Amino acid sequence: MALNKLNRRTKIKLKIRKTLKGTAASPRLNVYRSNSEIYAQLVDDKAGKTLLAVGSVDKSISTSKASKIEKAKLVGKLIAEKAVATGISAVVFDRNGFLYHGRIKSLAEGAREGGLKF
Repeated sequence: MALNKLNRRTKIKLKIRKTLKGTAASPRLNVYRSNSEIYAQLVDDKAGKTLLAVGSVDKSISTSKASKIEKAKLVGKLIAEKAVATGISAVVFDRNGFLYHGRIKSLAEGAREGGLKF
């Protein structure tokens, strides 16, 4: 039986989430991509709390005239800057069932340039 896109992504997401666990020292960098925006958040799975959240809807990013891939890179850099400022240097990357390509890859590269290690 063929899966539609959402069911396929959910299946991949659950498979990924089995192995990834975020802690306070090394939180999970969760990424969500909609048709027009991209969001990233740092999650401590042990405490069940979101430590930081950034999206392309932030004023500093949404006002720039950039493509979606460039905005994703800016989101990655911004979350890395905020994480380093709070003392987080290492994260576990959770692509949330999306392919590591395009905007997801661009966000990851931006986060690495900003100083996060994963």
